Amino acid sequence: MLTKTANEVSHLSFWPRVREFAVPPSMIETATARRHVGDWAGACAAAGVDVDLQLRSVARTHGGELAARIRTDLRHLAPDLLRWHLPRIAPDGLLRPGLTVSLARYEAAGRDGPLHLVVRTPPAWADAGQRISLALWDGSPAQGGADRHPHPWPSRRFRLDLHRHLWDVRRTDELRTRSGADGPADGGRPVAVPDLPRAAAQPLPHGRRWAVDRWAAEAGILLYAEGRSSGAVVVRLGRRHRLVLEVVDDVGPPTVRLAAPSGGDTSALPLLPDAATWVPPDLELIRSGAIEAERLHPLVASALVPDWSPPGPSRASDRAGHPRFVECRGARHRIGLVDGVLAPLDHDPAEIRREELLVALTGSPLPCLRAIDEAHRRPDCLTGVRERLDHGDIAGALAVVEGLLGPDAALRDGALRDELEAAAERRITYGLFRAGLVGPGPDRIRPGLPRPRYHRSHPRHTTGR
Repeated sequence: MLTKTANEVSHLSFWPRVREFAVPPSMIETATARRHVGDWAGACAAAGVDVDLQLRSVARTHGGELAARIRTDLRHLAPDLLRWHLPRIAPDGLLRPGLTVSLARYEAAGRDGPLHLVVRTPPAWADAGQRISLALWDGSPAQGGADRHPHPWPSRRFRLDLHRHLWDVRRTDELRTRSGADGPADGGRPVAVPDLPRAAAQPLPHGRRWAVDRWAAEAGILLYAEGRSSGAVVVRLGRRHRLVLEVVDDVGPPTVRLAAPSGGDTSALPLLPDAATWVPPDLELIRSGAIEAERLHPLVASALVPDWSPPGPSRASDRAGHPRFVECRGARHRIGLVDGVLAPLDHDPAEIRREELLVALTGSPLPCLRAIDEAHRRPDCLTGVRERLDHGDIAGALAVVEGLLGPDAALRDGALRDELEAAAERRITYGLFRAGLVGPGPDRIRPGLPRPRYHRSHPRHTTGR
């Protein structure tokens, strides 16, 4: 498979890490349990989704019938599945920042345009915790937090109102067909397609595979949503190239033919959504053997893998808190949790006090004490903790730290403490963004308020879904 990336790695290389950390099993289990009892707001809270809509206000403004339709969709919304399928960017697989993605459109009486149920990702400088927000969009700049969002209007490229199977539990069975899982075993055509014009056949970022076999059907769905049965649609081929396809309304399923490579303005033509342009990463991961079905979201695995059933509870013992071994002065000693704190188990308290005093006087500590100090400052699990924090799994990160150091440990200065403090500071920045106290950019933070630790200056220049 062609692999052209900024980091000289395969475009699939970061997806297994994303699938491991971005939507943890605890989030899926909690959100699913709350959704099954009809608590859609609780499911959103479990999946890191802030709700910026009130159905009572919708009923007063647009009528009870429309509010009932929206409530029905919310009860069938799987926010953890939505988070699983939202667009992400390389190299870390974080959510694409500053997006407004339409999930559903509703025609309301007395309105010229539809009402959109949308999900928004915060700008890159305020994306701590990878939280997203759910709102209704009627075109008003001050509705549902739109006034503080960099792009409050629904994106043409990233839209899921035509792909309900990516968030609506009533439609998840469609994933297998619409992802092309029943198509060619090679996952669709490679990037360089010989029969396309030269400008459109150039290698694209990350060597992604086009879902060419699905373009005709997806273009037909797109045109039908626009009230037409035939016409031209645009396929985005990277940042610089567009391809215009003509949908032919013959007898039977819709077909497409190449109209022309786009060299002019195509903004007036319908744009094929990104979710329909590429072969989904989960399908490529399964076909390449890069991931096992058990590591996928259960709804995704059941749709993509025939006869798959959820595995039973793992019987593997949890090693958190179990003693670890250290070579100390020619012997094999243990360190483990004592009264909620990591401590040496094979040294008596008097010896430990003498050694700690020696260290205070710039002496060399015991190997057991060095191992404990290293665990506090830069443990082996630091990379996993950092990735969990980056993806918003704070509970998972703290569980790893507590399993290593104990729940009552006092963190010492070092990389681990810096990461936890930075995550807390970024959460403060996100809270200020949500409250409208900062923005629209990190250079406009009001005096006296904490400044973000970092921001990505050009998120659009990154690549991903």
